[in-house]
Amino acid sequence: MKTSNRMKLQFDSRSANESFARMAVSAFIAPLDPTVDELSDIKTAVSEAVTNCIVHGYRDEINTVTITADIYPDNRVVIRVRDKGCGIPDIKAAMEPLFTTCTTGERAGLGFAVMQSLMDKVKVSSKEGKGTTVTMERKITSRGEANG
Repeated sequence: MKTSNRMKLQFDSRSANESFARMAVSAFIAPLDPTVDELSDIKTAVSEAVTNCIVHGYRDEINTVTITADIYPDNRVVIRVRDKGCGIPDIKAAMEPLFTTCTTGERAGLGFAVMQSLMDKVKVSSKEGKGTTVTMERKITSRGEANG
């Protein structure tokens, strides 16, 4: 199915840019008139994906995070968050709740679980030394459908 709108955004892998990414994606999908809950869910999922790029993908280096978002005529939004960092050696293990590569105890290891609970679909592809792409999909219910 052909997209009805598309955006691409690139920014430095700095923690300060996580809120920028949330707001950019929420502004992009605003014409779909999402409910407050839908918008909150998507913003949180984007935050988790971007944080994974910053904390785990690039670790202690600054590099580029890329977000693309596509809106389809059936009100689906597909968001891809990509880094070109270290990659994930075992995606299945990384998707398990409480799994983390952070050794300082500062991370709960719930990022992928949170994304999966908030989005309709989540797919992770990764190659060691090449980076990771998280693809998330959510169908937006128009407010008219939600209320009526």
